[in-house]
Amino acid sequence: MTAPQFGAPPVHVAGPDALWEEVRERAEDTGRVVVYTTWGEWLTAALLDPDLRTLLGQDWPRYRQAPDPSGRFVFAVSRMVMKHTAAAVLDAAPVAFDIAYQPGGAPTLRGFGEEVHLSLAHTEELIVAAVSRSGPIGVDTESGTRQIPYDLMRTHVCTREEAEVLDALPDGERTARFLWLWTLKEAYTKALGQGMRRRFSAVGFHWDADGRPVLAEDSASAGAWSFATHLVQDRYLVSEAYHRVR
Repeated sequence: MTAPQFGAPPVHVAGPDALWEEVRERAEDTGRVVVYTTWGEWLTAALLDPDLRTLLGQDWPRYRQAPDPSGRFVFAVSRMVMKHTAAAVLDAAPVAFDIAYQPGGAPTLRGFGEEVHLSLAHTEELIVAAVSRSGPIGVDTESGTRQIPYDLMRTHVCTREEAEVLDALPDGERTARFLWLWTLKEAYTKALGQGMRRRFSAVGFHWDADGRPVLAEDSASAGAWSFATHLVQDRYLVSEAYHRVR
């Protein structure tokens, strides 16, 4: 099953010299922006940047200590993408920012507190970054062809109600819907600052009449959340969870 496409899709940024105007406009219009790229599109810029150490800032030791070249390059590019996106949103130079990390590992801009929210995800060659000035945001991505053993993961990911719905679907449709649900829960728990520390089976979703995912809970804050999943590059699911607070 292909996830319904709600809201504006993520913005593709092909490198540090990409046209960033769409990123700025999206952030101005909606309070946040989600971008995607591949690490290969940024690799040359990362390798040739004489100021890479300055740009990575506090992340430089982690970059240097990455055990293999591919992991090192993905790490460098993901932080470059994050900083360039933040720079476009906040109208500043990428080197003006330093990325810090919350206890659960969630990235944040040092010195900005709750004024700016960040999220980062990657799978295979795809990198996804989100910057929000209006509330918490989380993103997750997975290859749409990833084979997850539903029978083994069912009770770890699904609520009882979700499992009943998935159990009734044909195999192919069940696999696609399960992967969609997985990325939504990952994005949501990231936005909460909890990531994998929160059991996915404790988070429930249902779908409204238009097919939009909605939190299956009766709380004052549930209605302030919005969720979206898009297919990018005809291959990757990118899910976003966003809680507008201003």
